[in-house]
Amino acid sequence: MSKRSVLMTGALVLVAGAFSPEVVLFAQQGPEGAATANTEVARWSIITAGFALAFAAGLGALGQGKAVASAAEAIARNPGATGDIRGALLLGLVLIESLVIYVLLISLLLFFFNPFK
Repeated sequence: MSKRSVLMTGALVLVAGAFSPEVVLFAQQGPEGAATANTEVARWSIITAGFALAFAAGLGALGQGKAVASAAEAIARNPGATGDIRGALLLGLVLIESLVIYVLLISLLLFFFNPFK
């Protein structure tokens, strides 16, 4: 991994931690505050799901673009290995897309079911 990607990942984790709804979850509240806390958690769950899906879709698209570009370059350099390159390319694209679909599933679960009840 490059130093830049490690720094970007660390910054993303710090920002996500700063805006975490954890304070609302563990606050001491009476019965009238419980409804407000559940609404706040639901709101943050939806926002988090949206950001997770956006990051996964965007980075998945970048990964797929890089994979296709590399495969096209490899086929241009060695046309005899087209079948092997195509097989590896399709396997890689399937794995990248399955990660994005997994994030979509988790986002839909966060959107429709409040896991913090």
